[in-house]
Amino acid sequence: MLNKMKLWKNQKTSSTLRDKIEQIKSRPVPEHVAIIMDGNGRWAKKRALPRIAGHHEGMKVVRKTTMLANDLGIKTLTLYAFSTENWKRPKNEVDYIMKLPEEFLDTFLPELVDNNVRVKMMGYKDQLPKHTLRAIEQAMEQTKHNDGLILNFALNYGSRAEILDAVKLVLNDYKDGNLNENDINEEVFSSYLMTSEFADPDLLIRTSGEIRLSNFMLWQLAYSEFWFTEVLWPDFREEHLIEAIEVYQNRQRRFGGI
Repeated sequence: MLNKMKLWKNQKTSSTLRDKIEQIKSRPVPEHVAIIMDGNGRWAKKRALPRIAGHHEGMKVVRKTTMLANDLGIKTLTLYAFSTENWKRPKNEVDYIMKLPEEFLDTFLPELVDNNVRVKMMGYKDQLPKHTLRAIEQAMEQTKHNDGLILNFALNYGSRAEILDAVKLVLNDYKDGNLNENDINEEVFSSYLMTSEFADPDLLIRTSGEIRLSNFMLWQLAYSEFWFTEVLWPDFREEHLIEAIEVYQNRQRRFGGI
């Protein structure tokens, strides 16, 4: 009897979620959603677990969030997985985080392929362990022909370093005569950033109650809508993403105009 009640409840929840998805898709959906996945360590601490347990649980949320974003018709989902500053964390935690892409993609890659999801990465590859980079590059290779949702991992990424590197590239092209001073504008400068192939994020989500950007896409987020939640990343559910998009759909974006 209990199993039947649980099944009925799951079916009802699933039906409600489908209805919500269709309702959201009837209005303009953000083309690019970026998420600062924060709160894994605090989630674990609240349960007297090691911090790595929170990162493992957070990995499961990545899967659910990706599938829902794909269902909603979002074109790009950028996930802030590891910043250039995160190397300061304890070595055992960093080592564990660097194993997660391999573990995640080993189990999740077939589903990404089946659902036409394309894996991309932005960040500094040189510092990444070989096994981490190998897992990411293998996923990118196996999904390169997919033309659905782009799942973009920001891994060993820092926006200030990205902007400085872009400035250096602009200067080099100027010195080499490939770029005229009068040609340099926002659109041209954006083409030198790691996100050159993506539209700027329409919506930024940050979990855990922190209200800051933490060196994440400082240039690209200039006119993005922000949505902050107290929910820790391992507790982030489909309804939270839906709520964030509903809030986005009810905002009026003026981009500095009236």
